[in-house]
Amino acid sequence: MSTNTVTDRLTDARLLLSSGNPRAAIVAADAIAADSVSSGERAWALLLRLAAVINLERSTEYAATVDQAFAAVRAFGDPTALGGFHALAAFTAHADGSLDRCVTHLVRSTRALAKVERPDMQAAIAWHNLAVVFSYIGFHDHAAHAAAQTREVANAAGLGWQMSAPEVQVRHGLSLDHRGDTDGCVRVLRALLSNANRLAPHEDGLPGVARMDLPWIGYAAARLELLGQTAPVHTRRCLAAGSNDAWSADLRHFGRICQAIAAGDAEQARRRLGQATSTAAVLGAAEAPRLRALSHVAEGDFTAAYQADREAFAIHGRVNDQVRRLFVDGVATRLDHEDLRRRVATYADHSLTDPLTGLPNRRHLQDYVDDLAARGEPAVLAVLGLDGFTRINTMHGHLSGDTVLQRTAGALMRVMRRGDFVARYGGDEFVLVLQGTPLADTPEIGRRITEALHNEDWDSLVPGTDLTASIGWAEVAAGSGPQGVTGAFSIADEAMRKAKQARRATT
Repeated sequence: MSTNTVTDRLTDARLLLSSGNPRAAIVAADAIAADSVSSGERAWALLLRLAAVINLERSTEYAATVDQAFAAVRAFGDPTALGGFHALAAFTAHADGSLDRCVTHLVRSTRALAKVERPDMQAAIAWHNLAVVFSYIGFHDHAAHAAAQTREVANAAGLGWQMSAPEVQVRHGLSLDHRGDTDGCVRVLRALLSNANRLAPHEDGLPGVARMDLPWIGYAAARLELLGQTAPVHTRRCLAAGSNDAWSADLRHFGRICQAIAAGDAEQARRRLGQATSTAAVLGAAEAPRLRALSHVAEGDFTAAYQADREAFAIHGRVNDQVRRLFVDGVATRLDHEDLRRRVATYADHSLTDPLTGLPNRRHLQDYVDDLAARGEPAVLAVLGLDGFTRINTMHGHLSGDTVLQRTAGALMRVMRRGDFVARYGGDEFVLVLQGTPLADTPEIGRRITEALHNEDWDSLVPGTDLTASIGWAEVAAGSGPQGVTGAFSIADEAMRKAKQARRATT
């Protein structure tokens, strides 16, 4: 298949997605990926597929689709594709309940896109998606920066985009209102609508504003009118436009709630609020209680309004608490990583180092124990395996599994003593060699390891997973030679597997 043919098919598939037909876009992307002979074509097709799966909210497909897209993007090696991938993967991580993984992807996306030198449509789309996800999780300053980059890249590429990511401004305005700055909310929404009105002066349409963005313009108008302001666009027409996706439906639903309150029918508005399902995904979890508060204000019930506003404020505060905890955890992880790098700095030969965790690999482990056997020194040896690791890969994807292995390596290095040897043996298995340590000390060492793993915030990384480890120990007697080390490893490995079986039998 010629390059031009593939390019045309990719363009057609992107149009299917942008016009509100993600199912057809998936079919087209799958066909392109199957026919592609170049790594670039396959990478762009699978990124398009990932975007379409997200658009359809097929959450059960997220993990496998992310893994498939990442493999293609990594083989391609293009920074625009890598930045675009991490922006989309950030969304799936947040949908999975992991703010930790989400922010990690966002940082990687930002760094990859900063390396892009050639402005084109793919770079503009990647920056746009990055802005949307930053906005989605409440990082409004970062979202504004990414939105500005979107406009800059789009203009440099001559795409003629007159407005990009109005949802970034809508969510920013709502977040101000949620924390009590209603005047700030009005300023943000008014500026957005003034720009939309400038681009779309005619009543019968909104030229200059993408169809998929119209419901966001409509919701901004409905929310502004609810706050006693005049909207310079046709609210109902904007809300009715857009695609038949879940987000557009939610925006229409909440737009009608705003209109009901503004029209004096607060009771109907609260009934509609009781029927809402996805406001946390679209407008933030605090929007529903804030609208409830405004409905009570319209009726003069200020006590009920105060209680609902307190709920909205508490929800907003919990998000901030998550961010603060993530910052602290991130600093701790960085320090662990720096310590790990210092401790393996002597392993200059990359062939002796596991590239994922930075720990010594199986080859280095073999060299180490051979040297130990030659010296005839006593030691204890442990084989550690993570319980349920296959389930993590299945539920959350291999990228998440890799992050779990990295976090486990950091936890092990944090609790082991200077001079102890820690290696990644393969898969989810690690080997520990502690010279001069009697076997009688291993229960306490095992307790420290178990406690360190238990104290990791696994739920923020792979929600619904309580990560544990099974450990098998064996003694290497002084002067036992190579046979003693080999025998000890076999004993420890068998003990670890029996511990795994016993744990599975009790769960």
